[in-house]
Amino acid sequence: MGRFFVDPGDIEGGLVRITGGDADHIRRVLRVKPGELLTVCDGRGTDYIVKVEELKADRVLASVVSSERTATEPPVLVTLFQGIPKWDKMDFIVQKSVELGVSRIVPVITEHTVVRLHDKSDAGKKAARWQKIAYEAAKQCQRGIAPRVEAPVDYAEALDMARDSELALAAHEKAEGMSLKVLRGLKVRSAAVLIGPEGGFSPGEIERALDRGFKCVSLGPRILRTETAGIAVLSVIMYELGDMGR
Repeated sequence: MGRFFVDPGDIEGGLVRITGGDADHIRRVLRVKPGELLTVCDGRGTDYIVKVEELKADRVLASVVSSERTATEPPVLVTLFQGIPKWDKMDFIVQKSVELGVSRIVPVITEHTVVRLHDKSDAGKKAARWQKIAYEAAKQCQRGIAPRVEAPVDYAEALDMARDSELALAAHEKAEGMSLKVLRGLKVRSAAVLIGPEGGFSPGEIERALDRGFKCVSLGPRILRTETAGIAVLSVIMYELGDMGR
């Protein structure tokens, strides 16, 4: 049974409207026929079983058979602030973070970021690409939301965006005396995770994070690649605070 996201406004009066690329995929690739069932999610944590009623060139209309809360969303909302890495590593980070249950991804430009965004248009194109990857990953792993990938921000703005999180962690290879064991026994509903690009954070950036209430944590004696570090932290968070440890 195919799974697709729609805007809440596309669900009205017991009918669901699927448009855009998903409608074309349903018609041309899946070759769905009237009467067949699909799963549709409103992006807010509710799943709908729907029966296809009509297939047109620009949309698919379906009727709601049943609905229920999505069972795949973790109880903790995690925002990943990821220093933008080189090449296509960000694609991998976005995909795997969504699979692990991240709620939002914010690409961050730091002192050691090598990738240069030429203008807002360039940043917007990259964000759109990463958003598409997040959307496809959310469908594949049956998420109840399609996590948002924000447009790239600078380091100062990232720290500002993290201020409302109950828990803020910054992974740093030189952190002493604090590991991810700090998560044991905690009860929080939101967390921010700050990961540096290749080369990590500068000493000044770490000081600024500490001043903003971040806890610097070590990920062990081995130096992890940037595309590994965030996934490692998210895995432990979901085990200790989320739904992987159930």
